Amino acid sequence: MTMLKLFGMMFFCGLLSPSQEVLSGLSCAVSPGAMQNVLSDAILQNGLLQQHLQGLVLPNIMSEGGLLNSPTSITGLHLVKCRPPKLSVSLLSGIGVQVIIAAKLELSGNCLVGLLSQVINIYVDVSITANIKCTNFESGTVQVVIEDCLCVLGAVKVKLLSGLLSLSINEVVLSQLTATLPGLLCPVLDIVVNLVNIQLLSTLNAVVPVGSAGTIHYQLASLPFTSDSILGMDLDGVVKQVGGGIIPHDSSPSALPPLLDKLLVLVLRQSFLNAAISLLIQIPPQTFPCTPDAFSSAGRFQEAIMTLIPAGCSRCSSSSALSLKLTLSGNPLILLKENKATVELSVLLQVSIKPSDGPILNLLLLRIDLGLKVQVSIAGGRLVLGLSLG
Repeated sequence: MTMLKLFGMMFFCGLLSPSQEVLSGLSCAVSPGAMQNVLSDAILQNGLLQQHLQGLVLPNIMSEGGLLNSPTSITGLHLVKCRPPKLSVSLLSGIGVQVIIAAKLELSGNCLVGLLSQVINIYVDVSITANIKCTNFESGTVQVVIEDCLCVLGAVKVKLLSGLLSLSINEVVLSQLTATLPGLLCPVLDIVVNLVNIQLLSTLNAVVPVGSAGTIHYQLASLPFTSDSILGMDLDGVVKQVGGGIIPHDSSPSALPPLLDKLLVLVLRQSFLNAAISLLIQIPPQTFPCTPDAFSSAGRFQEAIMTLIPAGCSRCSSSSALSLKLTLSGNPLILLKENKATVELSVLLQVSIKPSDGPILNLLLLRIDLGLKVQVSIAGGRLVLGLSLG
């Protein structure tokens, strides 16, 4: 069983129309559902948004009152709790990703109505809509910017410790929150989105060791694109041997297949896999002693080989020890067909004999071309290639 760990990646931005051709050996297309799962985990499940909302402090709310209402002053208004928010994602063709976050905020502060001071609690539903796009591609990285951040307030509920409410307090609170909350929440979302971008882009710029034989370095190859239905990206994959030698592979254009009902499609070109497999399958020469006492089948093979020994080899006998040496010849090649994959592998088989009183004699050299069946699976973030004789 041979394992190739190519990606442990999550995707934040990326973006490729269905007709767009990709320019390297690695590319992927992601559905809006997969994107939503990734962003929900990064922004909500990990508590990143809640963490940056904890220090939210609102400006004081002042009202001079009127003929029938006492002056109102609300001070020290701060966020107490953010009920578990919900996140949804849609794709904007040619623009990027639209993220909508719905949350219920619980605010608390001190309220002075006339001469009566008491605790005030405010519960407000908010919906934040932000259009996110990628720009300024350079050396595998992109900058993420938020455009058209819109914060809309829903239901607002006000509670005073005394239980006494006036219409003026509701009006003042709603007016002031509508004016101030968007200017506070959108910058917080901007910070969170940029932190998520840094985290997720690091998974798209990584060096993966392939045993002790070399490494695979992949990173974004170009500025991402988007369509209405998929999000994709083009990656550069550089395969290096130990010592820094790069194994070349063909990076001519190829098109992404449709997503259909899948969350993600990852495309690996055959030439890229060949470069990677040349690192994976590096078998040092193997020598096996073959004596009649050890293996009966090997003994019969030895008797057959003895008929090839030149008559002039008077020192060779049926009791002389045979040895088999296997050496990998050339680089292995993987061949991909529909629902089928094979690895072509060539080895050299050298048969030698060691007379009891002389140097080793080489009897036979065979080149053996093997066709290995490939069973492909994914386990633990790894592409697993199971090889067996065909």
